[in-house]
Amino acid sequence: MADCLFCGIAAHRVPATIVHEDDDVVVFKDLRPQAPLHVLVIPKEHVASLAEADVALAGTVAAAAAKAAADAGYSASGYRVVANTGPDAGQSVAHLHFHVLAGRPLGWPPG
Repeated sequence: MADCLFCGIAAHRVPATIVHEDDDVVVFKDLRPQAPLHVLVIPKEHVASLAEADVALAGTVAAAAAKAAADAGYSASGYRVVANTGPDAGQSVAHLHFHVLAGRPLGWPPG
């Protein structure tokens, strides 16, 4: 999608600090990190939200989120994966993305 910020990042038209990329996903650092590790995992294919993703795509993004946490050294201590879906949940970019947060205690319930 031409005007989608995350599509621009996936296409390398918009700068981002990319920490992993493969044929299906891009993982990059959040501009306003809420934890020592705070990265976003996006599919290269434009899908507006988790509500529109099929099982295969959702699984691919989830697996990439787990890999990002493991690669950063947080498998043992734990991490959180969040997918805000829709405006009431706080989704601000209409492109499926998982936040991966780790490196500090994360309270419950979240915000």
